[in-house]
Amino acid sequence: MKKRVLFLCTHNSCRSQMAEGLVNHDLGDRIAAFSAGSEATQVNPLAAKVMTEIGIDLSDHRSKVLSEFAGQPFDYVITLCGDANEKCPLFFGGVERQHIGFEDPSRLPGSEEDVLPEYRRVRDQIRRTLGNFFSGELCL
Repeated sequence: MKKRVLFLCTHNSCRSQMAEGLVNHDLGDRIAAFSAGSEATQVNPLAAKVMTEIGIDLSDHRSKVLSEFAGQPFDYVITLCGDANEKCPLFFGGVERQHIGFEDPSRLPGSEEDVLPEYRRVRDQIRRTLGNFFSGELCL
């Protein structure tokens, strides 16, 4: 049976969407990943763009709120931003929350050309960090 992970960020628009897509793509045979936020917004178009560059399509993703997952069991609940780390319940579905933080590329000023390198850097950092985390956790 697959392990279930819920990634949390305040707006569920960028980092948590990338984490969900990356884990389902890279580890989908062992893990089912989901994401949510304390407020729903929309999937960040630049996050979707840099994911498409590596063959991961987020076009069917939508921003979700934490309450959509109430009562569902998870093996891992991981916050990816400091705000979600502070605002989310300590326990969700009987699982202790963990925090693995990443910088928010959506807060950067500048043109798309200026900020895309930072989106790519954060995407790649999420992929490496979560890959290492789950490799250790699941003894892959």
